[in-house]
Formats: sequence, C-alpha cells, structure tokens
Amino acid sequence: MPTYFGSDGATLHYDELTQAGADRPPVVALAGGAAMHPRYLGDLAGLGDAQRLILPHLRGVGRTPLPDSVQTASFWRQAEDVEQLRLHLGLDRLLLLGHSAGTRLAISYAARFPDRLAGLVLVTPPAGYLVDEPSDTPALIDARRGDPVFDAAVAGWATGPGSHDDAGFNAWYQQVAPLGYAAWGERERDHASTALYCFAANRAYFSVEPPADLASRLAEVLAPVLVVAGAQDCSAGLAPVRALSALFPAGELAVIDGCGHHPWVEQPAAFRTALDAFLRPLS
Repeated sequence: MPTYFGSDGATLHYDELTQAGADRPPVVALAGGAAMHPRYLGDLAGLGDAQRLILPHLRGVGRTPLPDSVQTASFWRQAEDVEQLRLHLGLDRLLLLGHSAGTRLAISYAARFPDRLAGLVLVTPPAGYLVDEPSDTPALIDARRGDPVFDAAVAGWATGPGSHDDAGFNAWYQQVAPLGYAAWGERERDHASTALYCFAANRAYFSVEPPADLASRLAEVLAPVLVVAGAQDCSAGLAPVRALSALFPAGELAVIDGCGHHPWVEQPAAFRTALDAFLRPLS
C-alpha cells in the first residue's frame, strides 16, 4: 500500500486504483462517514477504470492511525494532509472529490489552498453549517414513511447508537442505512454492508470548528466546482445542497433523480455522465 508523510510527519496510507487513463491527472477521493473506510467508495462507478483514483485512509481509518493530537484528525486540520498528498503526487494542482462528510475536508482544503485546486466535486454534501437554506429532509423523509424498514431506520437515527465504540457504532449504522438510499434492494443492502467506521476517528473529525467566515471564503475558490445532489437524499437533502453550489463562483449543480445519498451506487450511469462531463475539460 502506498504511503506519504502527513503534516506532522506521520506515515499516512492511501489506495490507488489505476487501470486505463494513467496518463490523466489523478482524482483524490475523500470518504465520508465521517471516518468510514474508503472501501465503500469502490471505484466510483468505474471512474478508476478511466482515470487514476487515489483513496486516502484518513486519520484513524484503515491503515492510517489516529495521531496523539486529536485535533490533527479534524476535518479542518486534515486539509494540511491533503496538501502534503498533493506534493507527494508531484501535482501542481489537485482534482479533489469528497463524499458526504468527506466534503467538509474537501471544502476545508479548497478554502485554505484555493490556488492549488484544479477542480472540486462535492457529492451529496451536508451543507447546513454553510448555508441558511432550511433543510428539506423532513419532507423527503415524510414522503417515504409507511415502509417498515425505512421507518425503523428513522427511529434508529433518532435514538442514536447503543454504545460508543466501533462495534456499537457500526451496528447502529447498519440499522439506519436504509435512510441513505432512495430504495432498499439487494444492490443497496450489499453496498451498505461494506461500511466500516472508526468511532474515535469520527469524534476526532469534528474536534475543531471551522472559522466563522468559511462560507464567505468560498467566494475565493475560483476553480470549477461540481455539486452532486440526490433528489431523494434523506440525509443531506436537496435544498441546502443547491444553495451550497451557489457559494462558488464557478459552481454548478447536478441533481440525480431516483437517488439518495450514494449516487455512484444508486444511479451509476447518471453519476458518471455528470462526473465525466465535468472532469473531461480538466484532464
């Protein structure tokens, strides 16, 4: 497994998927969760077959250990690790993709290193901490009530994990997983089973508050930005995600119908259509 040195000199790990397209600039994909093993991203609906795909193991996840300083594992501070990864890869500028909570880290990098960003993809980002747009997730949830599996997931989300350790947190996630998909079939169940959290890393990820002016600083991010929303995303919603895309001078929004929080799994063709159209001019 390839490694590089993080902001504090620690050895950090990443996976690299390279089939065809090795001559194209890599896409660095940041997993969500927070602190979920990047294996759940798979190859992002075949992106790894067309372009180099770098999947970092964030602090406390997979092969990368938690640091002694918890704050070093926060999404704000891990932007410094992403910058070290850019240098390690020998890139002038970075194509960066984040999913869900991974978009917090991607946005932190964009705000702190805007001149080092070639392009940014934010997939189903939580946006309530950046925009004033009221969340439409209650309405999206209400539209699906009546399905016993979905209703049980909603109840589990409201209750929270039964214990604050890896086993308890991962068991809870499997209970609430149906919330993350527009449907709950075999494909979705198989994908949910790949999720693996580190609870301590999850807590550390949120240990540093971003600066109060973070939203306004996104106006300085001049690189192209694609924001991908699921029309039935009961986690991030649609309205706040749409509002987030408007904060970037070169932001564009792709809304995928029949889709929840994991568009590369639920609607892979539509996801790749949007992603490829965005990445092609940048590669």
